[in-house]
Amino acid sequence: MTQEQQEQKQIRVGVLALQGAFAEHIILLNTLPQVSEAVAVRNAEEISKVDALVIPGGESTTMALIAERSGFWPALQEFVRTHPTWGTCAGLILLSEYITSGGTLKGDQKLLGGLGISIKRNAFGTQKESFEAGLHVEGLEDAKRLFPGVFIRAPVIDEILKPEEVEVVAKLQQDYGKTPKGTIVAVKQGHLLGSAFHPELTHDNRMHLFFVKMAQDWIAKHHK
Repeated sequence: MTQEQQEQKQIRVGVLALQGAFAEHIILLNTLPQVSEAVAVRNAEEISKVDALVIPGGESTTMALIAERSGFWPALQEFVRTHPTWGTCAGLILLSEYITSGGTLKGDQKLLGGLGISIKRNAFGTQKESFEAGLHVEGLEDAKRLFPGVFIRAPVIDEILKPEEVEVVAKLQQDYGKTPKGTIVAVKQGHLLGSAFHPELTHDNRMHLFFVKMAQDWIAKHHK
């Protein structure tokens, strides 16, 4: 850790708690000394009190519907536009710009956008086809040690729409069923991070640390 990182202030991280695996994210985030507190976020007032946000895995359509019907969607959209946000699995879908295919959607799938990628939903298969894959994640602490990527009905990033802005940070290192080696499973663009896998379902907090440090850097430069 650099001297600059050591001197950076702790941040308060929110986890969108409308549906899905939010409690597990909160537990891992609260293990990090860089985090003053990790809390559940369900409305505009709560999101106004955090520095960064995690959108967890779950059902992206359900999350969007709840946020819209409760009147929370505009505040959520504005936060994502201006603050560090990490989407995992369903959260990655919500942060994408376009959905190509996958699954049956009831009505239009509302997207927060921001990540210049297109997504194919449920591309890795059904719940029974869930798997764990060792991943090399660019910029992760102790990078030689593979990260245990847990994939459950995961989306696939099938196209980078803004290659000049989107940085690929993780790919599959071998074939998994019909999904080939080299498939992109995590990306970064400015203050946004997206991963197709579920880091919160492991005991490894390095992805959460990666996001928190990324958020600290962004806040230091843009929210002085």
